[in-house]
Amino acid sequence: MRKISRAAAALVLGSSLAATAAAQAPAAPAAPQAQPQPPAPVVPAVTPAPAKPEVRPTGTAATVNGQAIPEVAVYRALRSFPEAHREMARKEIMSHLIENVLIDQYLNAIKVTLEDKEIEALINELKAELAAAKPPKDYAKELEAMMLTEAEFRTEVTAQLKWEKFIKTQGTDAALKQLFESSPDVFDGTMVRARHILMTPGTDEAKQKDAAQKLRGIKQVVEQEAAKAVAALPATADALAKEQTRVGKVEELFSAYAKEYSACPSKKDGGDLNFFPRSGAMVEPFAKAAFALKPFEMTDVVSTEFGYHLILVTARKQGTAKKFDDVKEDVRMLYAMRLREAVIDQMKPKAQITMNAPPAAAPPAPKQ
Repeated sequence: MRKISRAAAALVLGSSLAATAAAQAPAAPAAPQAQPQPPAPVVPAVTPAPAKPEVRPTGTAATVNGQAIPEVAVYRALRSFPEAHREMARKEIMSHLIENVLIDQYLNAIKVTLEDKEIEALINELKAELAAAKPPKDYAKELEAMMLTEAEFRTEVTAQLKWEKFIKTQGTDAALKQLFESSPDVFDGTMVRARHILMTPGTDEAKQKDAAQKLRGIKQVVEQEAAKAVAALPATADALAKEQTRVGKVEELFSAYAKEYSACPSKKDGGDLNFFPRSGAMVEPFAKAAFALKPFEMTDVVSTEFGYHLILVTARKQGTAKKFDDVKEDVRMLYAMRLREAVIDQMKPKAQITMNAPPAAAPPAPKQ
């Protein structure tokens, strides 16, 4: 089955936006990362229907250059998350949906178009696959279960197909080879393990400055205390003993600060994010900063869409060199991700974006 058909099926079955949102944040523990766009080419199992009938949300979650993002679009992804995680998940989902609109507006501006027959072909392919599933799945019922109208789904399919078309025209073999040759650690399987401390100051400049100062203060204290621990060793201590002492003190203090100050769920583990690859697991500024370090070095303050981070790399697993032809599809996926980021970086600063408050939760039912 074609990649885009699987992506469309994933959208129908309601997992693509939720998976993307969960995967993007370094805050998510053990996140198996899907790429932001297009959705991961895997058809998931259908989410069982809820016991209580769901009411389709109304209203507008945000507008992007005058184009509305309906609240129901947020809810489709949000309902896959446990209640306790929904506040953080909503921010990530909203960011993803806004970026999708910006991408589509860019493609419209440069006149990337499709013929109706291309859209019909994909939808017919999807219908056939759903019918052939075991047990068979009904296209109309799947749309209904996801609170998707036929028109809404066609809009989503059209946006995905236009994006695929744009990637194909931009991602020539020459462009892909250039990316491959300039990014060896992305494709050779190298992994790093890191801890981080996340602070979320929002858009307030004073709070941003305060968060950055706090993180730099933590880094300074950790380095100073580690140096004191090494200085306290006997004069006969060798280089290995000194490094082991430094490493132990750095990890001990960093973990303690993460537990106290971090806004990430990983705080319970001292900010530990386990091993992750160069691409596809963390947002690009985070991954780029982490991979530039040797074990037990710390970054300066790293800014991402989720907030401000202080990162400590604790281990590195070196990969094995690969040939271009062996990883060409991986290169294409990374190219698409970076192309998306470039378009968003161009569109977002001049975009007029209005985000509305989420709907109030329904009050609990009265006791009988």
